[in-house]
Amino acid sequence: MKIGISLPVRDMQDDLGAIKAFAQTAEELRFTHLRVPDQVLRPDSGHLHEPMMLLAYIAAVTETIELVPSVIVLPSRQTALLAKQAAELDRLSSGRLRLGIGVGGSREEYQAMGQTFETRGARCDEQLELLKLLWTQPNVDFEGHWDRVSSAGLNPLPVQQPIPIWIGGRPVPSDSVVKRIGTHASGWFVLCSPEEFPDINAKIGAAAESAGRQPDEIGSEAGVAVVGPREAEWQDRVIGWQQAGLTHLCLRTLGGDLDTQGHLDKLVEVIGQMPQ
Repeated sequence: MKIGISLPVRDMQDDLGAIKAFAQTAEELRFTHLRVPDQVLRPDSGHLHEPMMLLAYIAAVTETIELVPSVIVLPSRQTALLAKQAAELDRLSSGRLRLGIGVGGSREEYQAMGQTFETRGARCDEQLELLKLLWTQPNVDFEGHWDRVSSAGLNPLPVQQPIPIWIGGRPVPSDSVVKRIGTHASGWFVLCSPEEFPDINAKIGAAAESAGRQPDEIGSEAGVAVVGPREAEWQDRVIGWQQAGLTHLCLRTLGGDLDTQGHLDKLVEVIGQMPQ
């Protein structure tokens, strides 16, 4: 099971030195990936950087750690532009991007982005098809309901062709999201309980087989807080998820009222206490 870490951007805010130090320390400690949440604008949402821009900055100051925006609200964004941004980030990081996407739940953000909230699921399915084409073919012809590309393509293409896409949703994903994961995704972000996981994962596996794919092609990643109310049980939770068969896990230091040094110290501490 690969162990990553969430960048505590809400705590670090505009302290770019702290953000750089956290990313580099995580890499030095051999965390496999770094996750960053998405937000453009929402009511009373608090301080949060745009993830693609932030990860471009982090790509320049790291060398090996995987970069994971989780999750980009895909249908709120222009497909071709996001395809270009993702391809560029993958190039700038030498192939370290794993793109998390979802459909989101903020009507206000969709309105501000000039997109329709009610059709976000269907548009997401179409976008996933187009993204893969744009990342793998130098010349694309695509006629969809929302997007059209006529004899055009990205240059340069990304290092990874295609860039791996992971999908996030509700704790218990709807049937449409299960189908979307099984059909299009390299993995999914797990928000359900360990008890609910086997049943949901089996449904995703069945959806993958219906799409002509192998279930073991699809990874899974949950999150575990190492601070806050459940701090005392984080090691047991890591073991539980490992036994459940997850491929990835993301630890979180956000929520413990830590300063910058506290976040860095916590990274070192949890690596030293990681269950074997």
